[in-house]
Amino acid sequence: MSSLQIMALLSGMAGLGATIAATVSNEWKATSRASSVITATWVLQGLWNNCAGNAIGALHCRPHHTIFKLEGYIQACRGLMISAICLGFFGSTFALVGMKCTKIGGTDKNKARIACFAGVNFLLSGICSLSSCSLYAHRITSEFFDPMFVAQKYELGAALFIGWSGSILCILGGTMLCFSIAGSKSRSQANYIYKGNASHISSYPRGQAKLVTQRPPPDYSNSSRMQHFDKNVYV
Repeated sequence: MSSLQIMALLSGMAGLGATIAATVSNEWKATSRASSVITATWVLQGLWNNCAGNAIGALHCRPHHTIFKLEGYIQACRGLMISAICLGFFGSTFALVGMKCTKIGGTDKNKARIACFAGVNFLLSGICSLSSCSLYAHRITSEFFDPMFVAQKYELGAALFIGWSGSILCILGGTMLCFSIAGSKSRSQANYIYKGNASHISSYPRGQAKLVTQRPPPDYSNSSRMQHFDKNVYV
């Protein structure tokens, strides 16, 4: 089970890194205006900045001016991604403490509880990231296919795919952590039952087994012989 926990930790940390990369990226949605390759212009938008670049390689970004005038779905995505990062960080920390291959965390029972808590944090982190990216993608696609929407239409940016990948890795890592704890508990219970039954059964052949703790009946033949011998001597 230690190898499964190591794989879960690596998966969760990779998902956390992808979530951070998606959060700070400016490519949540993108569009291009080009009459030729030379005059191509790209417009990018993220959770924090609006950017514009051209074919020469120049890229100019400016942050969103105000929070209160920002659209509600962007604020919701910000909160969900920040929550996903915090949960993933706590999940990684608790997973290091609760793994069987580490020497911190106390007894095996406490380490199992900590590892299970880390798995739950990874699961919640993946769900938050998945919800944020899906909400943002739903808004982009609904505006793109709406014939009544006359403003600039955008397409899905690379940050959304990075966020989806990170959420899947976090959910996978949390699931493996929880399954590793469940497997270790079932195995320890099976060993306890086997040892408990084996301690009361001797190694006699089948059909002649008896309890080890059962004492054999006392043998009075030797004492009766000694008494008979004493009587003959005195006679």
